[in-house]
Amino acid sequence: MTRRTPAAVAQLVSWNAEWRGLRVAVLGLGVTGFSVADTLAELGAEVLVIAERADVEFTRILDVLGVRWVQSDLERELVDFEPELVVVSPGFRPDHPLVVAAESTGAPLWGDVELAWRLRDKVTNPETGKPAEWIAITGTNGKTTTTQLTTAMIAEAGGRVVACGNVGVPVLDAIRDPLGWDVLVVELSSFQLHYLDSMSAWSAVCLNIAEDHLDWHGSAEAYRAAKGKVYQNAQAICLYNLADEATRELVEDAEVVEGCRAVGFGLGAPGPSDLGIIDGILIDRAFHDDRHHTALEITTVHDLVASGLASPHMTANVLAAAALARSAGVTIEQIRAALAAFRLDAHRTETIVEADGIRWVDDSKATNPHAAQAALSAFPSIVWVVGGLFKGVDVDALVAANVRRLRAAVVIGTDRQPVIEAFTRHAPELPVFEVATTDTEEVMPSAVRLAARVARAGDTVLLAPAAASMDQFTDYADRGVRFAEAVRRLGTAGTATGGTTDDDEHSAPPTDA
Repeated sequence: MTRRTPAAVAQLVSWNAEWRGLRVAVLGLGVTGFSVADTLAELGAEVLVIAERADVEFTRILDVLGVRWVQSDLERELVDFEPELVVVSPGFRPDHPLVVAAESTGAPLWGDVELAWRLRDKVTNPETGKPAEWIAITGTNGKTTTTQLTTAMIAEAGGRVVACGNVGVPVLDAIRDPLGWDVLVVELSSFQLHYLDSMSAWSAVCLNIAEDHLDWHGSAEAYRAAKGKVYQNAQAICLYNLADEATRELVEDAEVVEGCRAVGFGLGAPGPSDLGIIDGILIDRAFHDDRHHTALEITTVHDLVASGLASPHMTANVLAAAALARSAGVTIEQIRAALAAFRLDAHRTETIVEADGIRWVDDSKATNPHAAQAALSAFPSIVWVVGGLFKGVDVDALVAANVRRLRAAVVIGTDRQPVIEAFTRHAPELPVFEVATTDTEEVMPSAVRLAARVARAGDTVLLAPAAASMDQFTDYADRGVRFAEAVRRLGTAGTATGGTTDDDEHSAPPTDA
């Protein structure tokens, strides 16, 4: 059979295109890789899955589907297969040897979201004959909460909607749902965006930009460029953060569909095409006819307290979600009802317990400095549990910006030295404790005991690591669960005071700082 050219592969833009017989190599066999292989098998493509490790259940199903997979001599297997297309799971860095080998074959490299966009017409709306619209959400922080809020708001309006992509179900599973959807709310990581080119979302937002995943992208410029792809070919609105100049610049640089509007959101008073806050009231001045002279009241910061959404960074997420939902036709009343019923996921500024005037808060989801800054800014007096894998990101500025609100810090993780050095530079008198143990079972109990010794009434003991978790934990959720368990055990045993433990070291004695 004649090898299909990259130009011919680029013309495959429908479920009903000629996918049969196309030789496709799939890199990786996690949840995403399996969804890709399963989809391509359904289309009749000739699929080779290349993965060093794989879930046993996934490999069993692939055997049933007749899909071949290899787990050794991977680069040679890839090149010998002579793929006409390579679909890359988002965990593969651009400089990964398999990605480099894939590029050497001359085949196009797509991600699962690129494939899903091209196949989105598998199920269409019986009334319009069109596939589901996409609302695309990215940003360094706040993606998941904004995705869940937007989904809840559209569902409250009666829309068939699903959260997918980097959260919820894989996007390929969503587009193959036999009942179909009106809207897909697609959370997109920078990894997924790197391998995406064709998407034309109904509405799109980059919530914020801060240094993250520099080890994966290679530079801050490459990371920012990946995030900017979310706006390409947007149809209705490009939503940007009024407090983050980089997001506005990404909108200005984007090629969009004619008629697409730029809409801003922020915590200040909104302009005529913005959403914002006036006197504690969340305001819409973007999605009604007389937006130059009047405004619509969405809700109040006070009313968001019960949902855990009243902190500044969470309120910003509410405004972003409201804008995206409004672009999809959701009314103010429906948004208000969705917010009243909404509750945050675990590990996002989640209060574990409050006792003796001390609040213990789990924000393990703060896996980078930008997210940690949002959490830190929500509390006036903090014992900060910080550390993990910093992924090439400098934590110095974060420490410098927050020393005045800190009573003490407890440093965990394998990359402790940069944090300790930052405290030495910017707050040499601050009590800084180091958890030196490498035993996963003991990290959080040690950290909690140390925090309990120095915390005072009115303080918040805040787990906001500003770092990834995989050095000592399975993931951020595992880290948060272990923190919460240690806090609850401490409450049962009574707060410890004084003394030290064999596996805990501290660089200064606990004092009132």
